[in-house]
Amino acid sequence: MIDRDEVLHVARLARLALAEDEIEPMARELSAVLDHIARIGELDLADVAPTSHVVEVTGGLRADEPRPSLPRSVVLAQAPAVSDEGFLVPSPQA
Repeated sequence: MIDRDEVLHVARLARLALAEDEIEPMARELSAVLDHIARIGELDLADVAPTSHVVEVTGGLRADEPRPSLPRSVVLAQAPAVSDEGFLVPSPQA
């Protein structure tokens, strides 16, 4: 099981502020995740193809093929505001 110091270290890396009463449940949850990963590591997956989705995705994305872009003058002509041959955007307010 993951100990208190490891939970606090992971929380710090993840920039999470844990209350004192959250540390022990988090240790149990992280330990369960690591146990599950260890069980997966015991499986013989040599003949299993790598996947990015649990189910087959069809027609989700078009082929990524390079093509000419619009001329700069056409794009900037449609912009609401232009500055120094680029888009003019409002500055963020403090």
